[in-house]
Amino acid sequence: MRRLFFLLSVLQLLAAATAVYKQWIPNTNFETASNWDKGRVPCASDVVRFEENQVISVFVRSPHALTDMYLPLNGELVLAAGAGFAAFDGSWDPGCDSGATVRFADAEHHAWFDPRLWQAVSPGGELEPSGHIFSVDEERVPCRYDDVLFQPETSFRVNVDSSQQVIHLRSISLMGQELISPEAWAGYLQGPSAALQFHGNGTLQVTGSGCLDKSGCACGNTLDGHRICTALLRALGGQCPAPACQSPLQPLGHCCPVCGATINLDFTSDFDLQKYQDRLVQTLLSQPKYTGMQMAISKVQKEQTFLGVIPRSSIPVIQIVLIHDGTGVQTSSTVEQLAADIMEDIAQHGEALGISSGKMEVATGNTFSEQVGNHALSSITMGTVLGLLFGLLFLGGILFLHRKGKLSLPALHLPHLWDRVEDPAPPAPGSDKGFDNPMFDVEPRRADPGEEKLQEMAHRDHPVFYLNPLYDANETET
Repeated sequence: MRRLFFLLSVLQLLAAATAVYKQWIPNTNFETASNWDKGRVPCASDVVRFEENQVISVFVRSPHALTDMYLPLNGELVLAAGAGFAAFDGSWDPGCDSGATVRFADAEHHAWFDPRLWQAVSPGGELEPSGHIFSVDEERVPCRYDDVLFQPETSFRVNVDSSQQVIHLRSISLMGQELISPEAWAGYLQGPSAALQFHGNGTLQVTGSGCLDKSGCACGNTLDGHRICTALLRALGGQCPAPACQSPLQPLGHCCPVCGATINLDFTSDFDLQKYQDRLVQTLLSQPKYTGMQMAISKVQKEQTFLGVIPRSSIPVIQIVLIHDGTGVQTSSTVEQLAADIMEDIAQHGEALGISSGKMEVATGNTFSEQVGNHALSSITMGTVLGLLFGLLFLGGILFLHRKGKLSLPALHLPHLWDRVEDPAPPAPGSDKGFDNPMFDVEPRRADPGEEKLQEMAHRDHPVFYLNPLYDANETET
């Protein structure tokens, strides 16, 4: 029993060591200037106004004197020690000569799946240095095994609309309290503040479980990828910036194409994602020639297709995305060189690292790798073959139904090649004969004038257009 408890404790420590902490940026604090329509904190001669139907939780750090204040019907003021409100006594207040009505800004638009509203931090809440590591867009929002932090002594309101029925998280820390078990989180949701802080159709669920797979765990935000990209593109004017390369790459989980390189790794049970990331940073990205290079590495679900077209299933792969924060020819060659160095390292040490194979694609400011070009050509070829295959199957199905009598087809009379004969050659100029008749080889006798007259009459009554020696017009008279 003790050994089992020790093993579980070790697994929890490992999960905590590899956990990712993401901190919510916006707040609804009274002392935050951007939360007011005037862009400043209300002063003594001001009138503070919350909209009547506004649902809000507001944290107040310090005491304030105000001329008047209108509160919402459904909201709360959370007062820190020593904080409060007093009526303005009319004395002079430096910097507050003329009073105004100051309104609290709308916080309903702050969405959970907006990557711009999250930042990666240490367990203590300090910002993580950017360094060489970045995240694809879907992983900038809390993943299912991440820890979520709301800064101590802050209030907030966040829209958790989601395409997932439940948004799973390892833990949530708010108001200085860490909630790491499902029971603790369920108890908080029953309190008065939760409904003022979280709204929308999604449900947050604390599991207390981190990723226990050393090869990494997929983020789990794919179903809400469109929400993530919509929020990002809204800030970019509705569309991705024009890439500098002719054929950019589209990494899985990223909203916009990139000029850089991607490497997809197939792995075995010996692969350790964190150790491999540390290896790449220490042995390659830390080299002076790779200054400015950034890498995203994570496990993703790559879709498999039949003949390169029809979706079939998905398999987990390790995706490495390499980009450079600069531009130009030198930048392009640097990206290509780093990707080539990683592939060479895999060729030499892949088996020991738990990597069974790797595929590299490079798109830079000037060139697109031959490997990618072949992949595109292969896709086009497969598409053509698949189209021909479907066409043959369709025709075969029609013929099968026709033979079974379940489908009638219009009769088509097409001459056979062997039934065709050559058109007769036109008669020679000046010839008084018709065409050669193999059944008749007798020179017709010349008729006397009387007979010629009768034949002319017969020709008028019977439209015969050539002389037929087997036909005698006299025999038609009765």
